[in-house]
Amino acid sequence: MFNIFNLLRRCAALRLQELGHAIRRARLAHGRTQADVARAAGISRTTMNQLENGLFPDIGVRKAQAILDQLGLELHVRPVYRRRADYVLMARTVANGSFRGKLSEAELMRMLLTGKIAPRHRPHLRALLAEAPVAVLKGLVHEVGRWAQPGRVVENVRRVSEALGTERRTRTWLKDT
Repeated sequence: MFNIFNLLRRCAALRLQELGHAIRRARLAHGRTQADVARAAGISRTTMNQLENGLFPDIGVRKAQAILDQLGLELHVRPVYRRRADYVLMARTVANGSFRGKLSEAELMRMLLTGKIAPRHRPHLRALLAEAPVAVLKGLVHEVGRWAQPGRVVENVRRVSEALGTERRTRTWLKDT
């Protein structure tokens, strides 16, 4: 399947969470329900809900375009002239460390958005929360937090750190976030 969200290396990769957040804002601005937009776009309300919440794993161009058409939105591809820090990538690099099984970007964001840790990735998250520079952790929470309800990612990080035994370190930088 052609993935428009990673079109060119020189273009910023649009994360599905960003698209979902933009769709939610537009839908609410138009006063429409998820069910209404989903029905008109030919997708399920569950898919619409997961997309808006940053939990849908992938969406094709035709489905994305159908949703955008319903909300009067367009998707544009343009070159990025100035790169900004990619905290998700930096955090994933720290989390993977020397582990054989790797944590993907999508899995990391899913854990931050849901607060649920896949058992096989507990060591990755523990390493991330215990070893990553505070600036990377704060940037990660801020970056992923843009696509969620206010405070959701902060609360999920707090819960995950308690479950993993890293709450002492996390508490010190999370209160400033």
